[in-house]
Amino acid sequence: MARPSTSFDRVRRLARQLEGVEEGTSYGSPALKVRGKMFACIAVDKSAEPDTLAVRMSFLERDLRVKTEPAVYYLKPHYVNYPCVLARLSRISDDALCELLEAGWRFERSAPERGAAKRRRA
Repeated sequence: MARPSTSFDRVRRLARQLEGVEEGTSYGSPALKVRGKMFACIAVDKSAEPDTLAVRMSFLERDLRVKTEPAVYYLKPHYVNYPCVLARLSRISDDALCELLEAGWRFERSAPERGAAKRRRA
């Protein structure tokens, strides 16, 4: 018997076009990673609405998205100090979701490798 499709199946399918995308988990939730760094995951904090994707991006880009499309993008207090936006999967088109995933992928790909700063200090 086939398992039922989930919202993350849609996210996973659309992220396949991005180079080097890996599947994993973040805080026990399905996640997408690049170079071992999470760039998108199902939001797990209880303040997030059900069926919400958290995607990493700059604070400026996040704030612009929330301001221009509040029906799709939003924040909750738990997420305010993190460079990410929350997206309602039930309200985002496939084209917009592809663009959102690419934005998160670019954000993490351009971030310095986590161990590089530690290695330089050593």
